[in-house]
Amino acid sequence: MSPRMAEAAIRASFARQAMMTTLGAAMETVASGEVALSAPVAGHVTQQHGVAHAGLTFALADSAAGYAALTTMPEGSEVVTSEFRISLLAPGAGPVLRATGRVVRPGRRLVAVAADVWGGADGTVHVATALGTMVPVRP
Repeated sequence: MSPRMAEAAIRASFARQAMMTTLGAAMETVASGEVALSAPVAGHVTQQHGVAHAGLTFALADSAAGYAALTTMPEGSEVVTSEFRISLLAPGAGPVLRATGRVVRPGRRLVAVAADVWGGADGTVHVATALGTMVPVRP
């Protein structure tokens, strides 16, 4: 069995994501089958009502879930999103949105994932929940 992806390799991959940099996102935690990301609800990512644009919510959920899938892959692997659906449950009020992605079912060809996004003044408002499928690819 191949060794699983090291946290340093996952963090290095995240650091190369220009979209996450543009959004001001940070990788908070990495564990086997689970990754948490956060991003500030800053002016450049808000919509006309002053809360986070759904694009920020989606991007955080997708990336958190994708990196959670990557934690189950052998060293040197990559994953891409095959399918991802999200339910927006509440406005993405800040100051920060936090997304936790997790592996629902790992596999060699498909990895089922889920993510939850939280926000609000104290981080307890459930902003969104998502389900998706990641596909392992060769770099």
